[in-house]
Amino acid sequence: MMDYPSVVDLREMLATSSFQAQTHLWHDEAGRLRAYAILDVPNLSFEAALGEDHLEIEEHIMRWAEQAARRFECPPDETLALDMNCRDDDPDQIALLERFGFVRQPDCGLHFVRPLNEPIAAPALPPGFTIRSIEGEHEAEAWVSLHRAAWGTEWMTVDYRHSMTRVPNYDPALDLVAVAPDGTLAAYCFCYISPEENELAGRNDGHADPMATHPAYQRQGLSRALLLEGLRRLKDRGVENARTGTSSENIAMQRTAESVGFRLESRTLWFTRTL
Repeated sequence: MMDYPSVVDLREMLATSSFQAQTHLWHDEAGRLRAYAILDVPNLSFEAALGEDHLEIEEHIMRWAEQAARRFECPPDETLALDMNCRDDDPDQIALLERFGFVRQPDCGLHFVRPLNEPIAAPALPPGFTIRSIEGEHEAEAWVSLHRAAWGTEWMTVDYRHSMTRVPNYDPALDLVAVAPDGTLAAYCFCYISPEENELAGRNDGHADPMATHPAYQRQGLSRALLLEGLRRLKDRGVENARTGTSSENIAMQRTAESVGFRLESRTLWFTRTL
């Protein structure tokens, strides 16, 4: 498993002006990068290079994050906070977060893996529905509308959607959508292969994540069908294992992943620090 943010995540985020404005870098006297932090309130991600001063750098990162977060307007019914995550098998990172006052939350991220040398069932769709690749950037607004409706959030933007399709090694044939009989985008499954991540991890993996279905078309098997088609296309490209992930609260997605052969591999814990 690659920690979040992965190489692909970083490329997508740093391709947008909003994330660039929310990113801070720390260099040593020789100009070498020592740490970075990305704050998308409330989510904070950072990495500091190991060294004699890494504890001091982490202190700087936390002070910067707290000051930057306080510049955002918090709705009256919400509490200003910072959220971070780490693997459940990383005691050093857990201790670091607790040292800075972060409190573990009950929900967590679940990471699944599926070997592609196992049989892959044929996708089954409701009458009139089809699966195809996204046709191009002219469908970005429709894809974003689908994402917002499915997740109930305004976080996804056309700008960020473009950043997803402009990273190196983006394969439009793996960018899948399920289309309703009237031509509406009903569900999506964004699959990709990252040679950089595979080289770092010493693996030959592909990813089927994120994926979601519009509320109007849920409980019709669209996510399962898209996932099976994604597995087939990843296998055709020589990938050995497929990976996907979801929240511990998303029981429907867990069942969908398990129904096509995914097995739980690891967990990511979430921590919150109230400001």
